Amino acid sequence: MPKRILQGVVVSDKNEQTIVVQVERRFTHPLFKKTVRRSKKFHAHDENRAAKVGDVVRIQECKPVSKLKTWTLIENISQGQSGSTGQE
Repeated sequence: MPKRILQGVVVSDKNEQTIVVQVERRFTHPLFKKTVRRSKKFHAHDENRAAKVGDVVRIQECKPVSKLKTWTLIENISQGQSGSTGQE
């Protein structure tokens, strides 16, 4: 069985060697025929701490690394906005 590959945005990199990636999927509602957006967060293993908050990354399914981590970082597609992310 092939391993699934997903693309999403890093929403947290606070943990040691772990990133939280938010993956969004779009589908058409079966009754109303409108496009609906649903998102889910995945914990992924980031060995080198390469990904930062706001980066678009690609993750791949793997054997369980810990209780929550069953995904691993493949590549960093694009860099996020560098600068202050807090509100002033």
